[in-house]
Amino acid sequence: MHRVVIGDSREMVELGDESVHLVVTSPPYPMIRIWDGFFRSVGCRGFDDMHEYLAGVWRECYRVLVRGGIACINIGDAARTVDGEFRVYPNHARVIEICERIGFRTLPYILWKKPTTKPRYKGKAAFLGSGFLPPNAYVTLDCEFILIFRKGGLRRFRPRDDKRYESRFTKRERDSWFTQIWTDGAARQSVDGLARRAAVFPESIPRKLIRMFSVVGDTVLDPFLGTGTTMKVAMELGRNSIGYEIDRGLLKAIQRKLSAVHGDFSVEVIIRG
Repeated sequence: MHRVVIGDSREMVELGDESVHLVVTSPPYPMIRIWDGFFRSVGCRGFDDMHEYLAGVWRECYRVLVRGGIACINIGDAARTVDGEFRVYPNHARVIEICERIGFRTLPYILWKKPTTKPRYKGKAAFLGSGFLPPNAYVTLDCEFILIFRKGGLRRFRPRDDKRYESRFTKRERDSWFTQIWTDGAARQSVDGLARRAAVFPESIPRKLIRMFSVVGDTVLDPFLGTGTTMKVAMELGRNSIGYEIDRGLLKAIQRKLSAVHGDFSVEVIIRG
């Protein structure tokens, strides 16, 4: 089963309670300028409003996840000057705080080191502040967080479950993936001429997360589908998938990406009124 819903993921009425095994997503980042237009369009005016919007999605993710299901949320912090004051907006900390209140259990997270997130000036890496003169320069934000949450205790399986053993990873994969710092590359992208993010969510990220935290035949959800990367990878890995995307303008890009892999699979599209 593969389904794309064009609609608001704060109300995932198409999904029943405890019907999803894994969430893998990268939401809009509060206080990042390229997402200002999106947050204004949904009535958000500041950091708190933006996270309250995202909280509605995290509550729905908690509802639809099975007991022992995992949610992986890729998000970066924001450094920004507002009303003449420069500060960091700790998006990862706010998401952890909100998800803990919802009922999620926080697990060890991953730091995704992304060289492409460094600020640049005339094609060269730039740094914030006063250059070589202490003490007024700032550390560059070149890592993002892949936050990992679980609903309840460990997920239970039948002894010698066939799908679980079919989904096993190698020792090399385990040693490489279950470490806290990832260095997967990312490249700038444009969707129908519209820049979506400073760096694309590369396929290697959901591929590893889906292998790590689900088994063949599970259902994977991305409530911020974007161009469909998570669904594409889930299809390739023998999982069911569902994605929500509020921007109707991305539907053609999603369909193009999925058509390259779905073959005999039928992809249902629901467009809310």
